[in-house]
Amino acid sequence: MEAGRNTTCHRCNKRSLVKGRNKSLGIDCPSCSNFFPIPNEELQTSQLQGFRSRMRRLASHLKSKIHQGAVAASLNHEPSGPNPTRSSKRAVLCGITYNKLKYKLKGTINDVKNMRELLITRFGYRRECIRVLTEEETDQRYIPTRQNIEDSLRWLVTDCRSGDSLVFFYSGHGLRQPDFNNDEEDGFDETICPVDFPKAGMILDSDLNSLIVRPLKPGVTLHAIVDACHSGTILDLPNVYFSLENKWKNNGPPSGANKRTDGGLAISISACLDNEAAVDTSAFNGKMNGALTYLLAEVLKKLPGPTYGDLFDLIHETFDNVNQGCLVNTRILRRLFDYRLSQTPLLSSSHEFDVYKKHLFL
Repeated sequence: MEAGRNTTCHRCNKRSLVKGRNKSLGIDCPSCSNFFPIPNEELQTSQLQGFRSRMRRLASHLKSKIHQGAVAASLNHEPSGPNPTRSSKRAVLCGITYNKLKYKLKGTINDVKNMRELLITRFGYRRECIRVLTEEETDQRYIPTRQNIEDSLRWLVTDCRSGDSLVFFYSGHGLRQPDFNNDEEDGFDETICPVDFPKAGMILDSDLNSLIVRPLKPGVTLHAIVDACHSGTILDLPNVYFSLENKWKNNGPPSGANKRTDGGLAISISACLDNEAAVDTSAFNGKMNGALTYLLAEVLKKLPGPTYGDLFDLIHETFDNVNQGCLVNTRILRRLFDYRLSQTPLLSSSHEFDVYKKHLFL
């Protein structure tokens, strides 16, 4: 309080001349000795500024923590050092939930995490050699746009050489569209759908063939695992294996276009036939997963290196058990919703081989 200021006591109602500033933010009335506070505008302004400053620091701290958490949650690891050692094992894993679109998917992130863990723990892939594209990534390079997917696939096969093992995994929407190049027996191209496909367009099977099949050099092996609807011949590979008939069939394009590798081996494991839909399900462990991805990962965790024939037999057997209600939760689902896993996983390859003699190693 400033010296010489007149102040009225609210108890005795007498006005007094207050001399000097009271450090306790109030005064004692000379008449009745009552103490009452006196507002100090300068102090109030200082307190308000201090409060705002503390709130700004808190907001900055919280923002930093959120950012640190997002970075820590990233599934991508940058190579250490200026000249990282080349690895013979590389993978691109893509899982899309389509958060901004009407038809969202719930199990794709779980699929990517399952496949990443499988590659690292069972097949010796280094973390920095696995590129993961999901909508949860904060680095814009790893958002599953069409451009980023295509760039990642080029990264996957660039400078491939004998002894390399490459993996492309995709969990997301798959569609079909009319084929105008006479490349398809059924008259339809199969596609995968980047997160921005309404604007940027879909990636066709012929595009994938050009990007990651035809560049494969002798001694290079590519496995594509595609958990999507209409994914049967998603790489346009010339040989398709029908496990129920136990034989390979020709899938060469009517146009005679070159769909083969440059000497390497390309193998595709698809969730369903070209005319079927693939499902996300919680029937196996209570969490949403792509049915094919979950079963494939479980088999490879418990039985590393099965033959392709044994793998597909186990997957078909599990699908049959689910559809027959051999699992308690699926019996409930079937009774309530007529729930079925009506999809037929498909194996295709650039070269025919004996599926009961060749073992699967990613």
